[in-house]
Amino acid sequence: MNQVHGFSDQDRPADEADTLPGPDDAVRPPLPAEAPAAAAAAAPAAAAAAAAAETPPRGRTDYVPVAEGEPLWVFGYGSLMWNPGFPYDQAEPALLWGYHRRFCVYSYHYRGTPEQPGLVLGLDRGGSCRGMAFRVAPADVKPTLAYLWDREMISYVYKPAWLPIRLAAGRVQACTFVADRGHEQYCRETGLEAMAAVICNGRGRNGPNCDYLFNTVLHLDELGIRDTPLHRLAAMVRAAS
Repeated sequence: MNQVHGFSDQDRPADEADTLPGPDDAVRPPLPAEAPAAAAAAAPAAAAAAAAAETPPRGRTDYVPVAEGEPLWVFGYGSLMWNPGFPYDQAEPALLWGYHRRFCVYSYHYRGTPEQPGLVLGLDRGGSCRGMAFRVAPADVKPTLAYLWDREMISYVYKPAWLPIRLAAGRVQACTFVADRGHEQYCRETGLEAMAAVICNGRGRNGPNCDYLFNTVLHLDELGIRDTPLHRLAAMVRAAS
């Protein structure tokens, strides 16, 4: 049975996080921080084709050091919070220090195109992030890790990480995925105005980029998670739409 428990915040930083390298951890040329139009132009179709050409192995289960016979905690900060896609026996609010939720990943297919990229969420360095933690029973750990690998590691723009999170009862180590700052899909632009312009113009096979943003904020509200930068970004995009 899936159970949700309460969470009480005590604002103090966790220990330094340990980010685990992906199979292809080579540093790729970063995109310059530019105005929206120029930044989009700096993510050429060739880079998108190169990302799409990568064929990561499917179903990996050895990318986090969870012990045999132990449960697994998974930290979700985006769609994983309301659509985990794997079995779990406990879910509760969690706090991750050292990373924050941000629209920092260019989307060339689902919410944009190589010529006009959109933006989707990633965990970027600095600050903190409120999300949901899911406890996976030992018998379901390997299938869950395989599922998460196939879901998150399509183009290696994310890196698996084994990070400390805080729950109501204390700290645990959890599996999550952080943005790879060396990947060509990583967006260095941090200004809300610039991000809003990219999101307003993005449209991919899954529809307008703004719908992804609005849906994210709606679910955060339903979960009782206030993310001020994302709420401000949504307000700016609505005003410009």
